Amino acid sequence: MSDVFLLLTAGQVSDFKGADILLADLPEGTEEVIGDRGYDSNPIRRSLSDQNITVCIPPKKNRKSKPPYDWHLYKKRHLIENMFANLKDWRPVATRYDRCAHTFMSAIHIAASFTFCLKE
Repeated sequence: MSDVFLLLTAGQVSDFKGADILLADLPEGTEEVIGDRGYDSNPIRRSLSDQNITVCIPPKKNRKSKPPYDWHLYKKRHLIENMFANLKDWRPVATRYDRCAHTFMSAIHIAASFTFCLKE
């Protein structure tokens, strides 16, 4: 089973800042990281490659040198998209009902736990 990590950032914060925090705390033995085009940057790719982690991030459309990625592995990313779709079924999560970040994150954890238990 894969580990899922959630990080809450402000709406206007770039994906790169959140990635720095998440990638610093990757569990030992991580073999691959799948990300969307928002995480396509040389520092992120270099950081993962230095740790011998397979990088599966499609290149941005405007990138001049397009690094290869495993398209079949990238198809697994739909599982994460499905998780976010299920979380958005919860009205307090979808509308960001809670003002405090810690309360909102608690609602996300409760919704994710409940959704996960229903899938089992």
